Amino acid sequence: MKFSKAFFIPILIVFGLLLSACGGEATPEPTPTLSLETMQTLAVATFSAQLTQTALAAPTNTPVPTNTPAATLPVSTLANVTPFGTGVGAVPTASCYRLTYVNDVNIPDNTTMSAGQTFTKTWKVRNSGTCAWDAGFKFAFIGGDAMGGTTYTLPQNVPANTEIDISINMTAPSKTGAIRGNWRLSTAAGQYFGDEVYVLIQVGGAAPAPGTATNTSVAAPATATSTATPTATTAP
Repeated sequence: MKFSKAFFIPILIVFGLLLSACGGEATPEPTPTLSLETMQTLAVATFSAQLTQTALAAPTNTPVPTNTPAATLPVSTLANVTPFGTGVGAVPTASCYRLTYVNDVNIPDNTTMSAGQTFTKTWKVRNSGTCAWDAGFKFAFIGGDAMGGTTYTLPQNVPANTEIDISINMTAPSKTGAIRGNWRLSTAAGQYFGDEVYVLIQVGGAAPAPGTATNTSVAAPATATSTATPTATTAP
């Protein structure tokens, strides 16, 4: 064990006092003799004081907090967790709803009409998606000239790969020229999907006289109906 200089200072002072007492002419007072045990006690006390000062001067080490790892669920548990917003009753995405235009059942494009003439426009369309069209879906006017036509609501489901006829009652407007109205199918919530279909007529001449039958050649029903023998065919 090594001792610093401060360790021997008290011992040197004691020996100095003893030497000065021996060299004087006057009769010195008797100096107490230090025993070996006393000297060891003084040395230990000095050494303890040095240790205390060193400890007080040394910086205090602050323990660094450690990150507690987050709890993880077993793989078997995670497999049974249902993601938020999914599960039973989830609304089908719009991508599964499709409508494909097949043809004009009547009133082909650029059919000539008189101003004020009434007629019924019928389109044949196919559910070309993977989901059935639900009862409550709406076939509605979206642009151009509605020609008096109103929204038609599907009364029943239409399975995928099924063709149906949709008919709308209309009246040719009083203005002349090419008149077009655009229509499209949507979900009950108003989300449109599939092909946009239209009616295009040419209006010219005066309005028919009151009581005169108009467009007697058109025999389509006043509301949308499915074909007599719906065909469930795969869309090309």
